[in-house]
Amino acid sequence: MCVGLTLGLAVGATSSGLAAAEFPQIQISSGTVRATIYLPDPQNGYYRATRFDWSGVVASLESGGHTYFGKWFDRYDPKIHDAIMGPVEEFLTKGAGLGYDAVAPGGSFVKIGVGALRKPDEPRFQQFHTYQILDTGKRTVDSGRDWIEFAQVLSDVNGYAYVYRKRLSLAKDRPELVLDHSLKNTGRKTIETSVYEHNFYMLDSQPAGPDYIVKFPFAPRATGDLAGLAEVRGKEVLFLRELTTGQSVYTGLEGYDGTAADYDIRVENRKTGAGVRQKGDQRLAKVVFWSNPKTVCPEAYIDLHLEPGQESKWRIAYEFYSLPPAKQ
Repeated sequence: MCVGLTLGLAVGATSSGLAAAEFPQIQISSGTVRATIYLPDPQNGYYRATRFDWSGVVASLESGGHTYFGKWFDRYDPKIHDAIMGPVEEFLTKGAGLGYDAVAPGGSFVKIGVGALRKPDEPRFQQFHTYQILDTGKRTVDSGRDWIEFAQVLSDVNGYAYVYRKRLSLAKDRPELVLDHSLKNTGRKTIETSVYEHNFYMLDSQPAGPDYIVKFPFAPRATGDLAGLAEVRGKEVLFLRELTTGQSVYTGLEGYDGTAADYDIRVENRKTGAGVRQKGDQRLAKVVFWSNPKTVCPEAYIDLHLEPGQESKWRIAYEFYSLPPAKQ
């Protein structure tokens, strides 16, 4: 199946009244893993904000009798920056959009995976603001029974241009979701960017609390105040109490040596026995941990440097497994 999406200019900002089943979507299955993927669409897509890449929004995923992703936020609007689900990515250049600092108000800058955006008259980039989209590029979607691939081609925006591909595939011999990415610089200017995976884990829809454990291959050191809600013990981050409405945990984590071997994160829920192992093939550039009462989110960053004509590829694999559930 191949769907070509030529996305035009000036995407509207009105909210969609569509029910969840009516959003453009595709289901993929390997037998052991089943997932529903929302498709990028400038008029009817589930996500139309400008923070995260539009490709590969995982609305739900089931494996081994467990669920791993879902709606973790209370208020939905397609233009809200984090009204999104599953493992999603954001590209940032020095904390802003690509080319943001070099253009005057009214000019265009780039968010990779989104498109060309208009810079308003503002003192600084606002990561959580939804900007006016001027050009979403040309998008195509191709899929099979157990895979789906997205492509976005963005032409010249003040010297920046790229071809971005993202493929989600389910392994045939084990319960695993693999994300393969490629980014090719087809413009005149160097692309310098970081990209991180914001994993909105909701293991069996369990609340963030002492039943969760987050494991790293290194001994992390928290750089922020965990406010008595969580703590680091050895190579693990643990919750000391169940988070309640209005509470959140946010901290940077240090202690990794910057190799790909450190990109190996596990999140487990000891009450239900659901577990997921997230493993990348690139060196870690930064690690953040964030959680609110409904979702637990280790965030792993990598850095990309592409001269004109160069292409980078990277892979992230999610292995889903079961532990013996805790006795009640």
